[in-house]
Formats: sequence, C-alpha cells, structure tokens
Amino acid sequence: MEKQEHQTLPYFGIPKILKYAKPYRWKILIMVILGVLSSLIDSIYPLFNQHILNHNLAEHTADTLPMIGIGYFLVLAFQVWDNYYSAYMCSRMELWMNRDLRNAAFNHLQTLTFDYFNRNSVGYIHARVMSDSGRIGELFSWHLMDFVWSGSYVVCVMVVMLLTNLRLALLVLMLVPVATVIVTIFRRRLIAQNRRVRELNSTISGDFNEGISGIRAIKTLAVEERMNEDFRKDTEDMAHASIKAGRTSTLIGTTVSFLSTVALALVLWQGGKLTVEELMQLGTLSVFMSFAIGIMEPLQNCINCLTAMTTIQVNIERFSRLMETESCVTDTDEVIEKYGDTFHPKRENWEELEGEVNFEDVTFQYPDGDEPVLEHFHLHVPKGAAVAIVGETGAGKSTLVNLVCRFYEPSSGRLLIDGRDARERSQLWLHSHIGYVLQTPHLFSGTVRDNLRYGKPEATDEEIWKALKLVAADRVVQKMDKGLDSDVGEGGSMLSTGERQLLSFARAILADPRILVLDEATSSVDTVTEKAIQTAIKTVTEGRTSFMIAHRLSTIVDADTIIAVRDGKIVESGNHRELMEKKGYYWELFTRQFADVSVDMAMRNE
Repeated sequence: MEKQEHQTLPYFGIPKILKYAKPYRWKILIMVILGVLSSLIDSIYPLFNQHILNHNLAEHTADTLPMIGIGYFLVLAFQVWDNYYSAYMCSRMELWMNRDLRNAAFNHLQTLTFDYFNRNSVGYIHARVMSDSGRIGELFSWHLMDFVWSGSYVVCVMVVMLLTNLRLALLVLMLVPVATVIVTIFRRRLIAQNRRVRELNSTISGDFNEGISGIRAIKTLAVEERMNEDFRKDTEDMAHASIKAGRTSTLIGTTVSFLSTVALALVLWQGGKLTVEELMQLGTLSVFMSFAIGIMEPLQNCINCLTAMTTIQVNIERFSRLMETESCVTDTDEVIEKYGDTFHPKRENWEELEGEVNFEDVTFQYPDGDEPVLEHFHLHVPKGAAVAIVGETGAGKSTLVNLVCRFYEPSSGRLLIDGRDARERSQLWLHSHIGYVLQTPHLFSGTVRDNLRYGKPEATDEEIWKALKLVAADRVVQKMDKGLDSDVGEGGSMLSTGERQLLSFARAILADPRILVLDEATSSVDTVTEKAIQTAIKTVTEGRTSFMIAHRLSTIVDADTIIAVRDGKIVESGNHRELMEKKGYYWELFTRQFADVSVDMAMRNE
C-alpha cells in the first residue's frame, strides 16, 4: 500500500473519478469563475492606493476621492459576496461528492460476493468508503478553489507588475523559481513525515481497538503492563514524528516569509532609487511593495494544492479499484431485463421456488485456490429433502452451501434449481427464497421487532411470536424489559451468542423460505435449548429443502443425504445407515465423537 503512495500516476488519476463530478460540472465552472474573480479583486486593491498616492496626494486634490471611495466599497462588497458564495459552493460540492461517492461505494459493495469480503478486512473497506471518498470530495471543492485562486492571483500580479515596471518586476519575479524549488523540497520531506504520522496513527488505532476488544484476553493473560508499554511507545513515536512534521511545516512558512521580506527589500532598494530619481511614482512603489509581500503565499498555496493532488491520487486509485472490482457472480443482461437487479427487482416476473436442487457434473475451485474443491460432482436433492454436510473444522463444509446460494459459480458444470440453470434467474430471486442461519449470527442495531422483520417487513406481532415460539426463542424476548421493543445493541451486543442465534433462527423462519440453510445453528446454545431447536427443525424443514452444516453428528442422523467433507473435498455421501455400514470417514467421525461424549459423561459421573 505504501509503495503505491510513492507512484506518480498520469493526470493525478483524476479521469477515473470525473464521472462522479460530471453532474456538477456547471457548479464547478461557477466555482472556478468565482475563484478567478476573487483573485482579480485581490490584485485590484493596491491600484486604489496607487491612484490616491500618485494623483490625490501628489497633486493635493480630492476630486476623485468620492469615486475612489464608492469604487472601493463596491469592490469590497462584491468580494464579501464572492468569498461567502465560494465557501458555500465549496461546502456543498464537498458534501455532494462525499454523498455520491459513498452511496456508489456502498451500493457496489452490496453486489459483491463473499469472495471480496473474505480477501479484504472491514477496516480496509471502511477506509475506502469513508476516508478515500472524503479526500476526493476535498479535491473537487476546497483544493480546487485554492488552486484556482492562488494560480490566477499569481498570474494577475505578474501581469500587472510586468506592465507597470519591467525592471522592478523581473527583480521580484526572479525569486519565484527560488521559492518554488525550496518549498517543493521541503514539501517532499513533509509528505514523507506526514505519511509516517499516518502510519503511526493507524498503529495506535489498532492498538486501541485490540486493547478494548481483547480486554478479556489481556486480563486473563495478565499482560496489561506489556500492552500499556506498547501503546506508550507508539504514542511517543507519533509525538516525535508529529513534532518533526510540525517543524518542517513551520520551516516552510518561515522560508516563505523570509523570501517575501527579501522581495520587499529589493523593491524598497531599487524602487526607492527610482522614486527618488523621479523615474517612478510613489504610488507605483506602493503597488510593488504590496505585490512583493503578497505573491509568495499564493505561490506556496499552488505548490500545496499540487502536492495534495499528488497525494489524493492514491485515494482515487484505491477508490477506483474498489469500484472496478467485479463480482465473481453476475446476472446476464437478459436475466436483469426480465427479473431486475439487486436494487430494482421485477418481482412480478418472479416464479415460485419449489426447492429441487441438482448438481450436474460440477467442478469448482475457489478464485484464490490452487486445486478444485469439487470435481465432476453429481448430487440430486429432491424438493423437501434434508442434506447434512459434515467434516472436521476447516474441511470446507460451506462450499456446497455457497454454490447452492450462488455466492460462487461452478467453474464448470451446472447447478439446477427446480430444473433450470441457476444462472437463468436473478441472484435476488434465489436469495429471497433462502433462509440462512449462521454459526456466528449478526443482529442489526435496533429493536427485536425490527431485526425479525428483516426477514418479512410486513410481519405482524402475532406472526413474530409464532416464529419465536417455534424455535424456543420466545423465552429470550419475554425476559427482556420491553419485549419486542427491546434494543438488542450494536450487532446484538446486549444478548449472548446463543440468544442472538435463536433470534437469527426466528428471523429466517419468519421469512418462510423454501430452502433453509443451517450453519451449525445449535453450536452456541445449551443442551436444553438445542433439544428444543432440534424439535423445531423437524417441524420447520417439513416440506422445505434444507442444508445443515453440522458439528454435532447426533443432530443429522435423520437427514436424507449426508455428505462428508475432508481437506476441501467430498469423500463420502449417503444416508446415515449406508455411511455407518461403510465404516469409512463418516464412521470415524461419528464413533470418535460419541467416544468423546462417553468419556466426558464417565468423568462427570466420577
């Protein structure tokens, strides 16, 4: 990531992001015009002083003072309006761009499959959506306005000075390349120092996050002193790095001030001689003095803006990579035309799903995998059948389920849903008919009622309670202070893992899915609740096609088909009786697990 920040990309990478600014092109044009007008006004002010000194004071007359006063007031009034409206437009542009970029990124993320989220951390994705989009918004607002004003002001000042007195103008302007080189050198050092500050800030954020989220592990391992020392060292390093960056930034400002003073001294030296020799009027000397002092800071701003553009190109590239990431599962144009897409479904064209699933000569390899997980695999799952998938931890039990849910596509072969290739109908159509209960359930911030209605937005309280009772989750809600109106906290933090799993199960059941996927749905509940859920599973899977990923093999002995997975490959399939008679891998798993249970019970009896 850091290597990319050192790269110099063509055109600052801006063309990749221009489509998001296109709807605001006329507003951007207005901002540019306002910036140019503001710089013109700033370059006009010294000319008022020139006229007063050269005409009114030199000739001891007040004939033009009223007009000068009125003109000065009108110019000042226009500049106040210009500055106000420029700031207003910049603020609006920044907010508009941030909104559009973040909406586009969030919407795009909803279309990506699990593969992307498995390869990228939440922190990385969050930075792309929030931090990078924010920097890009600043580029098209404040940085753009600063560059336009500073650049046009420097040009205006140069033109006025050259037209007024060529000799004195060249004397002042010879400092411009000197200032440019010096400031550029310091800016490069400052960029490197600020990059170091950002790295340390990220480290401190990570340390702080670990210190909070891992507090139980910290206390049980008694490593508070070590964690505190690591955190103190990182904050100390960041303080030193920040001081270095601050010193360099101060040095840049001091250098610019020094060069402004040198320019003023040159103007006073040569301009004073010309004035004394009556080769130049006092008012003209005043103009040069103002421009000599004022030209260096806008010049620095121009360099700062170019530096910011160079830095922000990294944000643009990272954001563009996110937006250019293609999902490994996509619907064809024909499918979208008939069924709609994720955000514009054409539900009136959706057929009912019966639940028959058929793997026809399916070969599958994960995008980042080296070997196929499935090779020429065949499996017919009739409507309403129960399929159990077993294996050791990390064996790859989720592969089949991921294919059934179209989280991945087969590398070759076909997956048929109700006799038709799954690719002939939309992903949303399929997902709307699937209920998925995860091993690590997630609840959204809000009330119990809100969470359950994600499965069925129009569900009544009566239907909600029916689903809760069906999976023995009603007792969880009844003991909460406000019942269905109780807040579950962020991610369900106010509930135990088992309670979250029960509510997640009820949410899936409430949607009345035709295909039910249970990913070790009873792994986080107590024995009594597990028995209640097992009874509920037999009820809710009646007439539904179900896929059960199971660790406790006693829960799946009644499944129509049991698939045993080992080292990412399917090694056996059949029903419980058939697999036990084979005395193969499934038999080993089953007998080993029950031997462990027997030993555990014996130890308890002692």
